[in-house]
Amino acid sequence: MDLTCDERPSDSPLVETIWHSQNDRAGSFISMAETQCSLVVTKYKGKMVITARGPATRAERVYNPAEADFVGIQFKAGVFMPNFPTRTIMDRHDLELPEAASNSFWLNGSAWQFPTYENVDTFVDQLVCEGLLVYDPVVGEVLKGQPVEISLRTVQRRFQQATGLTHNTLYQIQRARYAVSLLKQGLSILDTVHQAGYFDQPHLTRSLKHFIGLTPAQIIDQDRSEPLSFLYKTTSFDPVTMPQSEDEYEKNNRVRVSDAGWQHGSTGKMVLPVSK
Repeated sequence: MDLTCDERPSDSPLVETIWHSQNDRAGSFISMAETQCSLVVTKYKGKMVITARGPATRAERVYNPAEADFVGIQFKAGVFMPNFPTRTIMDRHDLELPEAASNSFWLNGSAWQFPTYENVDTFVDQLVCEGLLVYDPVVGEVLKGQPVEISLRTVQRRFQQATGLTHNTLYQIQRARYAVSLLKQGLSILDTVHQAGYFDQPHLTRSLKHFIGLTPAQIIDQDRSEPLSFLYKTTSFDPVTMPQSEDEYEKNNRVRVSDAGWQHGSTGKMVLPVSK
């Protein structure tokens, strides 16, 4: 049986989901590739730690201790913490923030209370207010297939700075996770190939082996002993997110990224103002 968690939506437009999980038994599981940054609070043997995590470009087997309690904040693609550049914490180079006291940790020279599953939204608002959590809207426009009135090289640089990934890699990971959700819903392997936009079954198998760690047949095997990590409840996938070629980009480059709700920060990134 694959890992499960409690989830709830967030009031913050920067957060994809908030999750909570308790692990009763020790054991390994397959951690799938991820496209987003996250913060995870772990309570284990009476001690609490908070960890900054970046995207992961491949699946990996991970060990889970017994009797551990986790609260996770999964940010949307393009959301990151400038203090911890995404490229430095991705591919499971997690960063554990130093402990200040039993119920607090150090961040940017100040002691912060550990967030709980219930008050994560307030915690996120405080991060935004302090400039410790930002979002580059270029990422959102690119993922929606919207043209932007800046050079392709600038788009690529900002996209990779914010996400740690190229657009193509992010697309491939999203598609693989979507294929898993289809297989788990009972769709056949061949229908999953078609609906997720793969060329053929070998193409699907290669992708899932790399990004998910299992073949399609292994994913649907009810007797499989090694669980998969959380898939979350995001099951939509829009083919319009297919990366554009350079020629397509230049042809469609007509619209400027702009939104009156965003403000430029000192770094040139777009910073979401806290709602009043």
